Amino acid sequence: MSDWTAPNPDYADAVTGVVLGMPAARHLGFHFGRVAPGEVEIVQPWRPELTQNGGVVQGGVLGSLADFAGGSAAGTLLPAGWVNMTVGYTVRIVAPAEGDTVVARGRVVHAGRTTTVAAADVYTVNDGAETLCATALITLRNLKL
Repeated sequence: MSDWTAPNPDYADAVTGVVLGMPAARHLGFHFGRVAPGEVEIVQPWRPELTQNGGVVQGGVLGSLADFAGGSAAGTLLPAGWVNMTVGYTVRIVAPAEGDTVVARGRVVHAGRTTTVAAADVYTVNDGAETLCATALITLRNLKL
């Protein structure tokens, strides 16, 4: 449960609209699960074109999902008319991403006026059981349009 308050009452529509309007997000084919102030869940169905040898989801895809989840969580705390852009992120892969679905859960760590720091954990889901496969720290620059 988040302790954050969104300054934009339409934060969920704003974030999902911006993110799902990105060609990279459309290419990955994920959808949003939970969207709350300071927290976002992204659900990525397994697709063969996102894997490496052996059917494991490729590490760059895991990093992208973590980035989208953390950036989206940060976006929920922006005022109307603002967007954010990733300026850096670090991903640590801790287990092979083998499963039917990948779920990335982003959360805000620090929200500033110009910079936000978020974290994301990425899980694979197989037969309902979740396994942590990656974790990330994301720094974003907040920009008024």
